Amino acid sequence: MSTPMEYIKTNSLDWQPSFNGTLSNGMNGYRGALIIEEGKQISSDRKLPPRIQAKQVIMISKEEKIKFFACELESFNDFKPMFEKYKQFFDQESMNLLYVTDLDGNGTFEYDDVTFTAIMLDESSVWNELLDLASLEKSDMKQYKKQDAKVEKLYNELLNTQIEESIKTYEEMCNLIGESSKQLMGAV
Repeated sequence: MSTPMEYIKTNSLDWQPSFNGTLSNGMNGYRGALIIEEGKQISSDRKLPPRIQAKQVIMISKEEKIKFFACELESFNDFKPMFEKYKQFFDQESMNLLYVTDLDGNGTFEYDDVTFTAIMLDESSVWNELLDLASLEKSDMKQYKKQDAKVEKLYNELLNTQIEESIKTYEEMCNLIGESSKQLMGAV
């Protein structure tokens, strides 16, 4: 069985990574997006951006398993295809956070014996939400010059953090799908 990063690289599933590297204790860290559904091939050497992607992914893996996974999904409907594509790497020990822009409520649910916590995301980024969850300030991270140290510090803080929301079934989570609440930020 391959590692998550070997699978991602072999299948060209990484999208605009900002970090992919070795951490301590034989772990690997990744920041970027992951392709869930590829974009249309428009010529032999050009392809449209992914149709569905897990954005702002922060992932820590060790050997064949994901230890920590957080991402932004534009819709909770994207969860099932995302899970199907990467399910071999999740297990009951994984800490998994989904920040979803079209949810009208938060919840922790189990899917195929793996626990996920889904949280509404409106204006923030996954990184900022995780810093808040870990009770870290951006200034706490400035002492770390490299991405590997920042990712590992965040992960270590989250290991001791209560991340569960109210327990729901997967079907109850699907019933919370609403309209995207994410506010586009940019020049006015």
